[in-house]
Amino acid sequence: MKVILSRKGFDSGTGGYPSPILPDGTLLSLPIPDATSDIKYSDLKHKENSYYELMKSLKGSYLKDNGNKSSLSKNTSCHLNPDLVYDVFAREKGWRGILGQIDRAQSHLENQEVKEGDLFLFFGWFRKTIVLDGKLKFDPSDKFGRHIIYGYLQVDKIIQADDQRKLKSWMEYHPHALESRLCRNKNTLHIAKEELSFMKGLPGYGTFKYEKHRALTKEGEQNRSYWDLPSEFRKLEISCHKKRDWTDEFFKSNARGQEFVFQEDDA
Repeated sequence: MKVILSRKGFDSGTGGYPSPILPDGTLLSLPIPDATSDIKYSDLKHKENSYYELMKSLKGSYLKDNGNKSSLSKNTSCHLNPDLVYDVFAREKGWRGILGQIDRAQSHLENQEVKEGDLFLFFGWFRKTIVLDGKLKFDPSDKFGRHIIYGYLQVDKIIQADDQRKLKSWMEYHPHALESRLCRNKNTLHIAKEELSFMKGLPGYGTFKYEKHRALTKEGEQNRSYWDLPSEFRKLEISCHKKRDWTDEFFKSNARGQEFVFQEDDA
């Protein structure tokens, strides 16, 4: 089985700030802005709050879209991808976790021969939060944040999304199923298994709560791309990386790459 470490959610260039680790440990990955999407931040829910309300509390109207300053409003739309949590958004019957990929990123997955049964582990930039005077704020004691694994998806089916007739009705909401993307190069949907093949009884997709061992960034490092990987990883071939990315202190992850693929069976 191949494992794909997949970078998703807000970063310094898109979004402009970390996704929050909520006080209860929820790793709430914020989807990037997307003007072509029909889904708004105000449509997405976490318990009694919308994503828009949580983002407004954290950073006011501040937002970046591909590095350019933008204004957050109730009408700001977003790229809900990967989509891993059932009660975040209105669903049709039959819904399962889903990941869309396109262009060079999908070409990389194909070149690495990612297929049905392989496992995506999603990571992003996260920072702890506190509630201050009734409002959610970033925790000043966690100044820089870190890369953290927040979710997973084991692939059941891979669909070339070049024609809406190939898609089931429950998929049509997804940003990679919209007409504006159907004709894009290598537009592809990865549909999750209903349950994990290697851990029966657990869903084939989902998210995690924060635990220290899910952090990739080495403890105390300001550069979140300096990872503390187990020593066993030194013998693996990790796509987009070379042996020189290992030092005695840390593994320097590629700051620009989106998917890093390795063969789990080699560990």
